[in-house]
Amino acid sequence: MTTVRSLIAITTKIKWEISQLDVNNAFFHGDLHEEVYMQAPPGLEVHSPRLVCKLNRSLYGLKQASRQWYDKLTKVLYLRGYTYSMYDYSLFHRKQGSSVVFDLGKFLGLEILYKSDGIIISQRKFVLDLLKEYECLHSPGLTSPLDPTIKLKAKEGAPLSDPTFYRELVGKLYFLTNTRLDITYGVQHLSQFMKDPREPHLHAAYHMLRYLKKDPTMGLYFSNADNFSVAAYFDSDWAACPDSRRSVSGYVVFLDGSPVSWKSKKQKTISLSSVEAEYRALRKVVGELVLAIKTT
Repeated sequence: MTTVRSLIAITTKIKWEISQLDVNNAFFHGDLHEEVYMQAPPGLEVHSPRLVCKLNRSLYGLKQASRQWYDKLTKVLYLRGYTYSMYDYSLFHRKQGSSVVFDLGKFLGLEILYKSDGIIISQRKFVLDLLKEYECLHSPGLTSPLDPTIKLKAKEGAPLSDPTFYRELVGKLYFLTNTRLDITYGVQHLSQFMKDPREPHLHAAYHMLRYLKKDPTMGLYFSNADNFSVAAYFDSDWAACPDSRRSVSGYVVFLDGSPVSWKSKKQKTISLSSVEAEYRALRKVVGELVLAIKTT
């Protein structure tokens, strides 16, 4: 998702069109080791009427189509959803019955709102569906993702009769972190108890649902200003976990003030001091920053 967000941010700045592509065929369900010849599907006008694709191992993309056609048609092909940005959007035409389907404005449940100064990406519908599924649509909203007065522990409280219910809820909340970095730490905290969830953990998850109820439309803003400056910030919470005494690292990477990468994660080993915890967090964000700079 960091790649997807970076792609969308850069595409917005250079004012390319953004769309979604999906391919309905059987190639992704098996291994092909021979050359495959195919005609362009109806509604897709290309310069080469025949594509020659050599598929080795599992077909995870059209490995060797005509490079000139491929380069002009698409800048980036992101499989499993196929996000692409094109030099010439008029190359694509949508027709009923085509084996290639294009949908504007949505990718992996993301809703894209185009504005004169940029775009806004949110998961508004997913949030509303989530609130409806867990019967929180009419609950009063809260101002914080987690209750700051409660410290969750692993073996505290009565075990849940159906642990799957908790795991599914936290999994859906984790999906929301694609656009909601404000809940990243809270979701990371709740995910620590997936193996043996207890009643206080479930109450905390419902607390987060009520926080989402306060503003389900919150999302990411990407400016179309011609500015590709990259900045990163990080922090650590020394010995934050009361069970393992491990520290929690957090970072966020911005492209022209818009967040493209973020994470909150418990450190793998115990840090003997807050300084050591800070250095571990710094190492993580530097690696992510280098990737962001390479992307831009």
